[in-house]
Amino acid sequence: MTRQRKIIHVDMDAFFASVEQRDHPDYRGKPLIVGGQPDSRGVVAACSYEARKFGIHSAMPCSRAYRLCPQAIFVKPRFDAYREVSQQIRDIFWRYASEVEPLSLDEAYLDVTYTEEFNGSATLIAKAIKQDILQETNLYASAGVSYNKFLAKIGSDMDKPNGLYVILPQQGEAFVSELAIGKFHGIGPATEAKMKQLGIETGYDLRQKSEAELTERFGKSGQYYFNIARAIDERPVRSTRIRKSLGKETTFSHDILSVPELTAKLGDLADIVLESLAKQNLKARTVTVKVKYADFQQVTRAQTLEHSITLADLNEWIQKLLARTEAGQKTVRLVGLSLSGFDVPVVEKVQPQLDLAFCNPF
Repeated sequence: MTRQRKIIHVDMDAFFASVEQRDHPDYRGKPLIVGGQPDSRGVVAACSYEARKFGIHSAMPCSRAYRLCPQAIFVKPRFDAYREVSQQIRDIFWRYASEVEPLSLDEAYLDVTYTEEFNGSATLIAKAIKQDILQETNLYASAGVSYNKFLAKIGSDMDKPNGLYVILPQQGEAFVSELAIGKFHGIGPATEAKMKQLGIETGYDLRQKSEAELTERFGKSGQYYFNIARAIDERPVRSTRIRKSLGKETTFSHDILSVPELTAKLGDLADIVLESLAKQNLKARTVTVKVKYADFQQVTRAQTLEHSITLADLNEWIQKLLARTEAGQKTVRLVGLSLSGFDVPVVEKVQPQLDLAFCNPF
């Protein structure tokens, strides 16, 4: 028997707007709109939860958003900043998942079927991912946990913001039966309207239709609708990259000036990264130290060795690389450590195994 698939869908909460509110304290707690200006033909790219209370949503014309909430703050998108945070988040995903499939800058599917941390509990893994994201980016994420992509995606939207929703294998079909058809991922407004004309209001109603009838009405999508009405979704999580590095970083609760304290923190990270490296049978030759100062300026310092890196090497080069930064002169809010330059590039895929791991907790 193969393992029960365990999928997590992580979706950042009001991502663009939350990054802006994080970086600009004067925006916090206020209706914020990222996009065009009120007098332009632009649209809302993202908005804060404070703005959503006024009925504002993504893709709405900014002129209409202004009419709904004249006191809203309008700012231009900073995609470089969003991409940087997105990369931080994806690095966190790779700590826990064997497969990561990004859908956009702020969401991704993760396959944690073969993850050993937390005794294989996908729920606890999702909690750890959310905690790491909050600690390292000061942003909130919501997560859906289930046995397929369809249910995980819906789950991540159930308890936003900062939500965690779990749909167990034995709950899937009943959950879908009660779900309003407009809540189905993959069913847009036009299809929803067409389904309602056929008397389809919920997943239960959808399940009453045969595959032949759905295919006749909706073409190739008919088979997909037939399956998801039964909580069936066999699509795998597909990675799009080869792992090139392994890393870990931490954001401090208060800024640190002491170099010995920073060195100790990096030493703790080194233990974690080396353990992760060993679990994946990888050996690295390049060590990189990342330092983010209190003013949010960030630097990295790296060294490539002629042999595979050992713990002794890390302890030596952490001090040397840290000395190449302004640590000790400027206070530091975050440090990170990563290893790269693997001897043999490994595609992040895990072959199915025959075992009884389907008994692992969800």
